[in-house]
Amino acid sequence: MLVSLNWLNEYINVRDYKSEDLAEIITKTGIEVESVEPVAENITGVVVGHVNSCEQHPNADKLSLCQIDVGEATLQIVCGASNISAGQKVAVATPGAVLPGDFKIKKTKLRGEVSNGMVCSLQELGVNEKDVPKEFQDGIYVFPEDVQVGQNAASLLNLDDIIIELGLTPNRADCLSMVGVAYEVAAALGREYELASEDLHTSSEKAETYIGVEVADPQANPYYGAFILSDVKVGNSPLWIQNRLTATGIRPINNVVDITNYVLLEYGQPLHAFDYNRFGTKKVVTRFARDGETIVTLDDQERSLTSNHLVITNGEEAHAIAGVMGGAKSEVQEDTTTILLEAAYFNPANVRQSAKDHGLRSEASTRFEKGVDPNRVERAGARACELLKKYADATVLQGVPSFDQLDRSEKTIQVNTKEINDRLGTEITDNEIADILNRLQFDFNQTGEDFKVSIPTRRGDVERFEDMLEEVARIYGYDNLPFTLPSGASQAGGLSREQHLKRRVKAFFEGSGLDETITYSLTSEKQANLLVSREVNKQAKAPVKLAMPMSEDHSHLRLSMLPELLQSLAYNVARKQNNLGYYELGTVFISEEEQVTKQPLEMLRASGAITGEWVSHPWQQEKKKVDFFIVKGIIEGLADQLDVTLTFEKAKVDGMHPGRTAEVFSEGHMIGFIGQIHPKLQKELGLKETYVFDLNAEKLFDLYRKEEAFQTVPKVPSISRDIALVVDETVPSGNIEKTIREAGSPLIKQVLVFDVYQGEHLQSGKKSLAFNLLYLDPERTLKDKEVEEAHEKILQSVKDTHDAELRG
Repeated sequence: MLVSLNWLNEYINVRDYKSEDLAEIITKTGIEVESVEPVAENITGVVVGHVNSCEQHPNADKLSLCQIDVGEATLQIVCGASNISAGQKVAVATPGAVLPGDFKIKKTKLRGEVSNGMVCSLQELGVNEKDVPKEFQDGIYVFPEDVQVGQNAASLLNLDDIIIELGLTPNRADCLSMVGVAYEVAAALGREYELASEDLHTSSEKAETYIGVEVADPQANPYYGAFILSDVKVGNSPLWIQNRLTATGIRPINNVVDITNYVLLEYGQPLHAFDYNRFGTKKVVTRFARDGETIVTLDDQERSLTSNHLVITNGEEAHAIAGVMGGAKSEVQEDTTTILLEAAYFNPANVRQSAKDHGLRSEASTRFEKGVDPNRVERAGARACELLKKYADATVLQGVPSFDQLDRSEKTIQVNTKEINDRLGTEITDNEIADILNRLQFDFNQTGEDFKVSIPTRRGDVERFEDMLEEVARIYGYDNLPFTLPSGASQAGGLSREQHLKRRVKAFFEGSGLDETITYSLTSEKQANLLVSREVNKQAKAPVKLAMPMSEDHSHLRLSMLPELLQSLAYNVARKQNNLGYYELGTVFISEEEQVTKQPLEMLRASGAITGEWVSHPWQQEKKKVDFFIVKGIIEGLADQLDVTLTFEKAKVDGMHPGRTAEVFSEGHMIGFIGQIHPKLQKELGLKETYVFDLNAEKLFDLYRKEEAFQTVPKVPSISRDIALVVDETVPSGNIEKTIREAGSPLIKQVLVFDVYQGEHLQSGKKSLAFNLLYLDPERTLKDKEVEEAHEKILQSVKDTHDAELRG
């Protein structure tokens, strides 16, 4: 909500407060002030001038030579605006004036003619382009004829105003109006404010001869009032109304539309004006639309309606979507003479549904959605009629044809001084509570410590004792509430074991070059069964389906994070981001029932997806694409971080490459899988070779032993030996590595595979695996004989176990 201080000052005097101090007071009473900004930069020396004459500049085709009366003198000014002419009243920056941007105006010569100032456009005076009326966007601004020559133009244009932006919570709909803000500020400052009565004079002609009202669904539309105004003259609204609309971000259009918008901002009650003659009948019927019914709205868009949309009709066709937007057919135009003015109360849920379905969130729908004051609905219509009579020469017909089943009763809440003090820890007296209620303008009956409070309908957010407790606390002052430090034994905070491990895992992945993602927990039915680990499939009967999904793409709870990670990769690759690595530490949802009746189990998993080049050094002409071993290396690095031993076994997983996938195990437990996604899936997603991993983080955390260990750097040398073993091509290198470690223990410290060879000089069906073996005893220097014995034992063991021969 944008609040004009100049406007607020007309309700309650706040001129003795600096705007920043007032903002601080409002914030301390519970409504956050998001910003305090002037409407325009400081302007001096700009006055209203009357153009006495306007002639062609003798030395320039596109310049005019004007004689302009500014009150104290007549100045000759050269002007380049195309819309300037004699008889206008314009904004003149006289010599010595300062415009926004610290732009100083001086006497000068333009094409040989003296120019004593500048005629200003609104943009030059600091008005935002979007707030400039259309007719003045390409030229200078022309004042109405009733302004006086020599007046301060900045004040007339409200450029000396300050705007306070309130960040309202959804419950404070009462402050979506200047009247509501005035009540709030009066309570905060301890001052008085009361909404003035409308001064409405009507003709003897009765409105009921023009219109009747029918409501099909009283719950959706409990009140609808129809005011009739004749002899309307559509034109420009007065400057002060235009200024107030502009200050709060609404562009002026004409006097009829501007006045309805002005009352919306003033009272918080949306109104709508129909051209009565274009409306077509003598009755207003509100009903729910028929499926497939259409309406062309004021933005010239044809919109298809459903039975969820409440509409305003003439008994036959829709002329407005209730509370959201009017129809183009009965729009007020320049030739409009008779107006049907709607003042209604619509059910917030119905307005919210219509606004959401059509993407039409407006100032009106926002207020209807949050709830308007039922006691101010008809009054707002009367206020608009009062202004239309004054500024559009309208004749207001007698009476308001209406349908009325609106509840205007006030809620009552019992509060007690002792209970308030017990809750707040304060010592507020009965008199102080009574003073607070008076400041809030809540009527009450007091019996000692007991108060029976009547809540005005403008405060729909106050419904129970806790709400009244908040009202007392914020007006009393949160700064005045006592504070205490916790007593007794205290314990320093810290991370839980799981939190510590989560941070450690995230830090490792990010240190490895992966970026964290947070994807949807919801996915489509097709993707819910894609790339699911075998251990998860064993537990889950079926993906959990939502009873009321947002869309088909988000209808099931995920069993794997990989489908959404791959969608993120595909989205970014399509936008020319080719080298990507993502990880996510999140939960999947497992139900052991096909028809879910209880809460699904949440399992923490660590997943990742990588595509493109892993290493790219153009200067050294070095490039390395992501492959299986990079992903395997990342997982092995994670295992080292957690001091967990992992093994990898070739496997087949749905959606994965049949020859480049392995399942991960530790201590006999399946942890997850790694590998390349299937080429067919890659093609569907528009990806090149992409590798993924999916691990059970909970199981990894369970296997983690928090045992800090320290190993001294060996002072003795190690001995390195290379061996090349010829084995059947079906024998995994991991099996041979395991045998080497067992046979060479305790001297063997490291076993690395560094080469595999098949081809010439080897039999068909055979392969050569080359290993680097590191022998070490950290306490002493090994003898050659000891190493030879261990080496021979290793060779014999791999021969006996895997039929491996030392390659010659």
